[in-house]
Amino acid sequence: MTTFSKSVRRYEKECEKAGVPAETVMAFLVELSQQERYNLYLHYEDEMPEALEKSFDAGMARILKQEPMEHVLGYSWFYGYKFIVNEDVLIPRPETEELCVNILQRMDEYFKDNETIDCTDVGTGSGAIAIVLAKEEPKVRMHATDISEEALVTARKNAENNGADIKFVAGDMLKPLIESGRKLDVLVSNPPYIPAEEKMEKSVVDFEPHVALFGGSDGLKFYREIFKDCRKVLKDKAFMAFEMGWDQRERMSALVEEMLPGARYEILKDMNGKDRMLFVYFNL
Repeated sequence: MTTFSKSVRRYEKECEKAGVPAETVMAFLVELSQQERYNLYLHYEDEMPEALEKSFDAGMARILKQEPMEHVLGYSWFYGYKFIVNEDVLIPRPETEELCVNILQRMDEYFKDNETIDCTDVGTGSGAIAIVLAKEEPKVRMHATDISEEALVTARKNAENNGADIKFVAGDMLKPLIESGRKLDVLVSNPPYIPAEEKMEKSVVDFEPHVALFGGSDGLKFYREIFKDCRKVLKDKAFMAFEMGWDQRERMSALVEEMLPGARYEILKDMNGKDRMLFVYFNL
């Protein structure tokens, strides 16, 4: 038996040696114990219950081998909602919450008089973006696509668990939308945008699906695919919203201007001051 404080301090030191952020220890303990952080601090010098200690030790052993904490837990929190995550889907990132905030704001601004807002999340993965938009904006009629059937199994479970009404369709990028004749007010995508040769952290490369990470030699492959066919699926007045790589501003601007001449666009910074969101507007 050991106290909470001794166990946390020991694993924080081991994390530093292993190259894992030390704050992961307390974050994992909070989730595993199902207690608020302040409550743990109140009992910091108490002995840790035996069952919790065993689970904590077993989980930390995996985390010290670079396995993501969210995979050890089997879930991740995003925008206040709980999502199943596994090897078939990307773990939702905090930066993507900012994308959702900006999408919702623009829906309110541009479609406040609409009775419904037709929206599709292309390459939905865990379903995180689609579910947040469907839950937070009652007007939204949400569809979501992904090329991975395995990812869609997880996305459907997440939608069911969070009470979100979403139609999921398997298919490559915009093909299912074009084939069904669907027309959108809003097209959303967080496509793979990491250049193929870029070095990534072991916890990402070894445990997250490569199909959801890498976007060709320059990271822009899937934006090109969407830009090429987007007018086939967008209504006359519509906008598109994307997450993008922090260092892609110049290349992305050139690509939009080349492939979507005349469209108005803006690239937004995240809370860390990095270029992370692209919005493209048609007749708005």
